Amino acid sequence: MTPASVLCLFFIFLVPLAAAGLTLINAGLGRSRSAAHAMLAALCVMAVAAIAYTLCGFAWQGFAGGAAYSLHAAGREWNWLAAEPLFLRGRAVDGSTASLVLLLQMLSAGLAALIPLGSGADRWRLGACCASAAVLAGWTYPLFAHWVWGGGWLARLGVDYGAGQGFLDAGGASCIQAVGGLTALSIALILGPRRGKYAIDAQPAAIPGHDAVVVLFGCFLALPGWLGLNAAGAILCTGAEPGRAVLVAMNTTLSAAAAVLATAAVTTLRFGRPDASLCANGWIGGLVASSAACAFVTPAAAAAIGLVAGLLVTFTVAYIEWPLSIDDPGGAISVHAAGGLWGVLAVGIFARSPDNVSGQWLAQLVGAATLIGFVLPLTYSLNWLLHRLYAHRVAPEGERQGLDLYELGAGAYPEFVTHNEDFTQL
Repeated sequence: MTPASVLCLFFIFLVPLAAAGLTLINAGLGRSRSAAHAMLAALCVMAVAAIAYTLCGFAWQGFAGGAAYSLHAAGREWNWLAAEPLFLRGRAVDGSTASLVLLLQMLSAGLAALIPLGSGADRWRLGACCASAAVLAGWTYPLFAHWVWGGGWLARLGVDYGAGQGFLDAGGASCIQAVGGLTALSIALILGPRRGKYAIDAQPAAIPGHDAVVVLFGCFLALPGWLGLNAAGAILCTGAEPGRAVLVAMNTTLSAAAAVLATAAVTTLRFGRPDASLCANGWIGGLVASSAACAFVTPAAAAAIGLVAGLLVTFTVAYIEWPLSIDDPGGAISVHAAGGLWGVLAVGIFARSPDNVSGQWLAQLVGAATLIGFVLPLTYSLNWLLHRLYAHRVAPEGERQGLDLYELGAGAYPEFVTHNEDFTQL
């Protein structure tokens, strides 16, 4: 292996820390009586996603320049799906660049599958979580990732239509974060709100997370994971030279820093004091928004991207809860869907490096429109069909009792009382 390959492998080894951070945040923002279920669900979802992606996901995603299915329309070739063999048949896993991309994408698919757990917290059955993860990692994620990173039509917008360098996304703000966030929106709509979240007059009740310390510790864990994700993605998926990893790390950190400070300032102005859970979501929102542009913007621009992300997360969390009446305990929709879409658009607004030319904003806009206009209906439809075959939501008794006892038979905190309804309206 070359020194650059070893460096990329090191960055990829950091990615599971991002998954650990998101898992702790989702668990901490949920109810204590479902904490063990949240942790086990994350572990099972990562396992299912890894197997599903290895079995068929890679076959649909492929690599740039690899075999693919194309459609010919309007005198153009639309590369829409890879044509690789199932279960990695014939694919050498030997430390080559191709095998490093494969490893990164397998972990990225698992990371995307973790995101919807935040919106389905406290009421999503374990089996349904795993089924949804299999569909996401086996089809939805690799389909869109092929369009972006596998030589698909979005990546070729620059060549075919003169739209900049084609759609750019260094670290997965679209493929990982927005796809996962839009799936989270679909899950929240299908499941409906938690018991006691909305009164008869549709006014939302506050159901605070049970452990702010776990949530904030998850933020610390997520940072090195995102540094690895963005650096490895920039090098392997966009062809950035290894030395640009320093800029990627700086931009990622500055974006998160600006986002959390913006969230702290806004919540202080609104509530008289900073809100820990919203600040945690702001921090992750900054990381999410940094992913697309981390290799293409200056540090000052990265801070501006994070600042906007922090404001966006803060206000969309409240808007989604009311008046939209969508119950999203972990803030996954605001953080990953809204933050990811903003990160995608930020490339066209802020990128000023030699990699960016006139028309880049159009390519980014087309990518964002594809996420909203195609990926969202697709992921909603697939999960709705799963719900018809196997009900996603736990029985009312299971929600009242807590998912730990109902589905696992034991609570995460057996020595503490975790079953009161102090924060809900009956």
